[in-house]
Amino acid sequence: VIVSSVQRHARHSFFWQFVFHTYTTAFTLVNGNGTPKAQEYSLQQKQLLLGLGAISYSACVGALPLAFMNRYALKNSLMHLVVRKLLPAPLLGLTSAFTVAMVRSPEFDNGIEVMDRNGKVIGVSKKAGEKAVMETALSRAVLFGTTFFLPEVLMYCMQRARFVKNPRALGPVRMFVVMSVLAGMLPVSFSMFPQCGEIKRADLEPEILSSTEETEFFYNRGI
Repeated sequence: VIVSSVQRHARHSFFWQFVFHTYTTAFTLVNGNGTPKAQEYSLQQKQLLLGLGAISYSACVGALPLAFMNRYALKNSLMHLVVRKLLPAPLLGLTSAFTVAMVRSPEFDNGIEVMDRNGKVIGVSKKAGEKAVMETALSRAVLFGTTFFLPEVLMYCMQRARFVKNPRALGPVRMFVVMSVLAGMLPVSFSMFPQCGEIKRADLEPEILSSTEETEFFYNRGI
């Protein structure tokens, strides 16, 4: 995250974002829904290819603004503000959510197990799988989007207030700010949605409802 946030050249940005998304994709694969149904397809070729495609696409999208600016030698201060300060945060948030949705897409197709209050498995639900993936993708977008955006705001305020007078100190201060924001956002991101998610009876498939009279069901969201 720190190295990706300080890149000023498209090639370097692509490389480090490729490394970043490779790590987050591997983390997503390992920490997805852990039901036996999920384990059957977690290492299939289709999912690995989807992950590789998502990583490549996300790295390209992340490096595209810098490539555009370098290609056309844009010197306008407004363009620098947009490309280097404003765009990276939403792009990283969106691409982080995109990689989660892609590598866990089999949970849309195959579904995940849902349980009653006592932990008894009632059935396998595609709607619960969709809800789990969307919640995880949103939490990941908030985590990395905020980690890129908030340090830019804080550094801008520090520079305007002349809090850091030595230009050489800006680099270490920036790294410290990014690390602090990331450390603070991790528990916020993980606690946005409960690990044991809840889904209402009305939101489940009819074939699951026919076997039980329960009104509330639970599932493992993943991280």
